[in-house]
Amino acid sequence: MDFNDTPEEAAFRAEARAFLEKHLQPKGSGRMASSRDRVNLLQKAKDWQKIKAENKFAQITWPKEWGGRGGTAMQSVIWGQEESKFDAPTGPFAIGLGMCIPTVIAFGSDAHKERYVQKALMGEEIWCQLFSEPSAGSDVAGLKTRAVKDGDDWVINGQKVWTSGAHYSDFGILLVRTDPKVPKHKGLTMFIVNMKQKGVEARPIHQASGGREFNEVYFTDVRIPDSDRLGEVGAGWKVALVTLMNERLAVGGSPGPDWGEIMDYARQSGTLSDQAFREKLADWYVAAQGYKLTKFRTQTALSRGQTPGPENSIGKIITANHLQDICNSAIEMQDHYGIINEPDRMPADAIFQQSFMWAPGLRIAGGTDEILKNIIAERVLGLPQDVRVDKDLPFDQMKSG
Repeated sequence: MDFNDTPEEAAFRAEARAFLEKHLQPKGSGRMASSRDRVNLLQKAKDWQKIKAENKFAQITWPKEWGGRGGTAMQSVIWGQEESKFDAPTGPFAIGLGMCIPTVIAFGSDAHKERYVQKALMGEEIWCQLFSEPSAGSDVAGLKTRAVKDGDDWVINGQKVWTSGAHYSDFGILLVRTDPKVPKHKGLTMFIVNMKQKGVEARPIHQASGGREFNEVYFTDVRIPDSDRLGEVGAGWKVALVTLMNERLAVGGSPGPDWGEIMDYARQSGTLSDQAFREKLADWYVAAQGYKLTKFRTQTALSRGQTPGPENSIGKIITANHLQDICNSAIEMQDHYGIINEPDRMPADAIFQQSFMWAPGLRIAGGTDEILKNIIAERVLGLPQDVRVDKDLPFDQMKSG
């Protein structure tokens, strides 16, 4: 592995850093600073997205004709590394540009690309992903939301849940069942849906953290033209896999306090003298360095124009559990004061309290720990697959309830 930038990569890193220093403030001790101003966050995110797009930093690897830079995958990695050091309000666009629009580009028509790609890139429109349902979480193919053909339209009825950003999104990619007479993976179809049209209702879910980023979304006789279908009828699972691969990579890179933040707090609070804590700190450091070096393998492959190996599969499992353990330990260190979730009163702007509340969600989003471990076992290690009694069973014959 080569951990050093090539001269070209070093030049791009310097260019990116200079651009960021011109437009943003570096992250301070409180890494949740950009999310505290919830009233203005959406507009700030749109403004920042437009600035990035106008300067060809919005989507590094996208072709220039789509508003991208036409750059390399390694340049995209470098940009992500540098942007993460600044207080950049990127949240509202992570799903759309990281998961939805790449799916539109891969499976949409030329008309779709012309209509949607540029507006999303410029921050004019926000997208969400509509997959999970009350009875279909990690088993996405078990979804029940139906689409019935009516002339040139499809009529949608059903419910989605845990949809991030649905209440402020303009469009979404929607996975539905179009044929219940075939096995569950074969009867799905993907569509583009206008989130503001009649029959679409988004209900924010009040989370334990106080946030309302997730939603229940109800579809009541929603009509979608067949021209807004992505991929072939019944081939929605193939389309969804492209989205899911992008989702798991994005979730695996989720930000949050690491060993450095808790070490700073421990130094300030005098906890570093605790031998048990020092052992945990050493474990966190070793895990973080191990994951960092593993990511370097991917970066080295990208830098050389090669296809990365399966090492990305472990990212989300490691980072989600790592974050949860660190936040839990930091709150325990604060004793009874640990229950106070107020940025103006708590150390590190209450980053440990804030992250503690949503860290468990990372172990579900993009596939549960168990699902990802199965993927690693079967597709990376080559172990035997789990027994699936419903593999060839028509969906309408499957037992439920």
